[in-house]
Amino acid sequence: MADIHERSRWVANGELQLRVADHGAGDECVMLLHGWPDTASLWRHQVPALVEAGYRAIAPDMRGRGQSDRPEDVGDYRVSVNVGDMLAVMDDAGVERAHVVAHDWGASVGWALALRHPGRVASLTALSVGHPNSFSRAGLRQLQMSWYMLLFQFEDVAETFLSANDWAMFRRFVGEHSETERWIECLSEPGALTASLNWYRANAHPRRLVSPSPPAPSCAVPTLGVWSDGDMALTERQMTGSEEHVAGEWEYRRIEGASHWIPLDVPDELNEILLDWLNRHPAHR
Repeated sequence: MADIHERSRWVANGELQLRVADHGAGDECVMLLHGWPDTASLWRHQVPALVEAGYRAIAPDMRGRGQSDRPEDVGDYRVSVNVGDMLAVMDDAGVERAHVVAHDWGASVGWALALRHPGRVASLTALSVGHPNSFSRAGLRQLQMSWYMLLFQFEDVAETFLSANDWAMFRRFVGEHSETERWIECLSEPGALTASLNWYRANAHPRRLVSPSPPAPSCAVPTLGVWSDGDMALTERQMTGSEEHVAGEWEYRRIEGASHWIPLDVPDELNEILLDWLNRHPAHR
């Protein structure tokens, strides 16, 4: 599927407009949340498989990304605000409970949605990013791998660093992934790069390391954690440690030979994992 937005609509949350791809007509809904530097196109290999299996698949461009609105205030990118966006998307679709499949910053939103509104989440599949308590306690190695989060705090400096010389440093950072040109095309739109970096500025400021937030509660919904051994930004420990913070059912799958971008690198393997998990955890029991 080249463009999942061939079937999309606009969803309002207050004055903000989100572009949302919506495919399939199954009774059970899977909401797919992307992270940085992606758009909903991250899920173009998962949506057809989910629809073929009888699910309804909904994939929004998260705020600031793709065709969705790009607020200028950094605070508008807080994870808690994005949870409100996802509830608005579900309400607009007439969906009371959805399976949430989420990657990177989308996974942070997915965890927060499951923690704060467990009645709206049938199951959570967190790709790459573990429970917030586990991430914050993952140790020195995770802190070292998160070096770029500090760089991204510096407005204009980070934008120049990433985009100068035909995006040379961005290319090095993502490892010349097959998706690189698509990412650059999208991030080159006016205001897009800054909007994408505002996710880090709103949620990963160094002050959080000095004065961390109170521990998040345990997750009560069935949760599947998926991590890949080629991830350059996240340790396995921060994912496996999530088990201690999941009160509901917990399952972990380790994928070999994939980079951080699991949905793009090993779509068939991920689809098999997802369908097995979803089929075992129906939303309507």
